[in-house]
Amino acid sequence: MKPSAVMTLGAALLVATAALSAEPAKKIQLSDPKGDDKGPGTYVYPSNPVYTAGSFDLRGLQVIDKGSTVEFRVKVGARIADPWNSKEWDGNGFSLQFVQIYIDTDHKAGSGFTGVLPGLGKLKLAADQAWDKVVLISPQGKQRLKSEARYKSGKMAKAVVIPRATRARGKTLIAVVKKSDLGQPNKGWGLQAIMQSNEGFPKGKDILTRPVNEVRGDHRFGGGHDTDCDPQVIDIFAGKGAGAPTEVKAQQTALAWKCGSKVATLPMIYPFAR
Repeated sequence: MKPSAVMTLGAALLVATAALSAEPAKKIQLSDPKGDDKGPGTYVYPSNPVYTAGSFDLRGLQVIDKGSTVEFRVKVGARIADPWNSKEWDGNGFSLQFVQIYIDTDHKAGSGFTGVLPGLGKLKLAADQAWDKVVLISPQGKQRLKSEARYKSGKMAKAVVIPRATRARGKTLIAVVKKSDLGQPNKGWGLQAIMQSNEGFPKGKDILTRPVNEVRGDHRFGGGHDTDCDPQVIDIFAGKGAGAPTEVKAQQTALAWKCGSKVATLPMIYPFAR
């Protein structure tokens, strides 16, 4: 192929990508296979019986344009419970799950952040998949979330989006976000959801995240490391985010880590580029 033809093809691809990124999306959807809530493949739930099987198993994510708001629906593998009566401490009707939804709104290298919020251990994103917004779906009330983001996330604080309302229904977490805080959902968006567990008394600068240790405890995940060289992540979307069985291995590969030599890399999923 002649150089001029290559340049023409490259220009056409850039135009097509830009057009896709500007095209509104009424609904964006991801799926995840059952039973991969083990992080890189070794993590196990805490021993306390409140952490029931499937509670942290991501099964699906929907982002729905509702006009002036955007609704996020996160489905898990078990009915969502509230063992610690969250509404007594200004909570949202569930106790265990904490989901961080990272969004790449422009798909431009050098735009956004390649690190993640404090408390998720050693974890990064590729430069061309940097995130621009992160939505927090937590049992904690809005004021607690705002305080955590303001005082712990540094420069990332401006990109943290706190929902105007969060609730649980059956196996689904629902968060409603003002579009003015988030932007218009587009077909060029990249998405990733990190499943963690809510910790009301986090250590240090961690934002409400429950650690993954080497040995599990009553309220600690096991199968990781007692320092933060492992990703503190129980489940993510991987591959094409279509729920295929091969995506279990894709997740384990993405979250693979080794203290001192290998940092896990979080993949962005671009649903309309499948």
